[in-house]
Amino acid sequence: MHIATLMLLGSGELGREFAIAAKRLGCRVIACDRYANAPAMQLTDASEVFPMLDGEALRAAVEKHRPDFIVPEIEAIDTAMLAALEGEGWHIVPSAKAVQLTMNRDGIRDFAAKELGLRTSAYVFAESREEALAAGDSIGFPCVIKPVMSSSGKGQSVANDTDELGRAWDYAVANMRGDRARVIVEQFICFDSEITLLTVACRDGILYCEPVGHRQEAGDYRESWQPAALSTAALRSAQEQAAKVVTALGGHGLFGVEFFIAGDEAIFSELSPRPHDTGMVTLISQSLNEFELHLRAILGLPIPAIDFFAPSASAAILADRESTDFRFEGLGDAFALGRQDAPVDVRIFGKPGTLKNRRMGVALARAATVDDAKALAGEAMRRIAIKYS
Repeated sequence: MHIATLMLLGSGELGREFAIAAKRLGCRVIACDRYANAPAMQLTDASEVFPMLDGEALRAAVEKHRPDFIVPEIEAIDTAMLAALEGEGWHIVPSAKAVQLTMNRDGIRDFAAKELGLRTSAYVFAESREEALAAGDSIGFPCVIKPVMSSSGKGQSVANDTDELGRAWDYAVANMRGDRARVIVEQFICFDSEITLLTVACRDGILYCEPVGHRQEAGDYRESWQPAALSTAALRSAQEQAAKVVTALGGHGLFGVEFFIAGDEAIFSELSPRPHDTGMVTLISQSLNEFELHLRAILGLPIPAIDFFAPSASAAILADRESTDFRFEGLGDAFALGRQDAPVDVRIFGKPGTLKNRRMGVALARAATVDDAKALAGEAMRRIAIKYS
């Protein structure tokens, strides 16, 4: 007999790790995605293939499998259907409100800034090139331009003048998700670092992982490390703001709350009501990784403590071209870097095809310092090669 039936909406690498955690606790897992043989589908009890924005297909899958929990793993979902399903008694994780507000950057930014009073950068939304240019004049240069809906930071760039802002509009629209051409133009903040504060809303209250630092290229995660260096005052500010926003969104689960850190100040940036790609580092850094924490919170299981082991890092393994005929080499060389006091691990995501700069796996390392962990994870990543036929 299963503990619970979970339906994953989106079955990429994050969904795969969540499915592994769920199967270890005896759950039945249904994986849904827009394409067959997605990473989580390879490990689950059943799967469904349909576009997540197709509300009627989503309802049909729910009524067919009758899950105890519907667990979104991506942003681009028919959130109106999720709200309707929740109103009928289906359990949306963490809540339909949270999924609706975070599907697009405009929803969560307005909620955080205007309703909760969190500290954010100045921002303006634009639905045309002309509006974007006007927003640049209002906000000032340099400014940051992002599509309101995108995946892993795709489509965002910095503009230093009007010409660059026009090109940034084109880039954002070309890389957005969904069918709404809308961007956020926001003030460029001179920050010291960016962090993800993995925040768990559960039966035991609000819990926090050690802050995660990360580096992006072209708006996409390349490496992350834990703990991120920030002052006690900045950490306290981030924790207070994270608790405020996840409590307001409702429900139980793990939230990836992103902040800019400037001195002792934490400035709210974004939020994902689910495990975060930068949180892959928790697969080696702590006693319960972000996927296990999400699962325990969903199921109402106790989380007595989150034990942090030592400074840790992750480095993404990227493809450099499009192919469905490829293999991985160098795993042995990567593992050979590990020592008892500085272990190395690797996760291969099982994606059926490569694309240029697509994340295909992640190298993980733990060491005496963050810098040592980053260097070790980076070297392990470089020893793994994707070979194409």
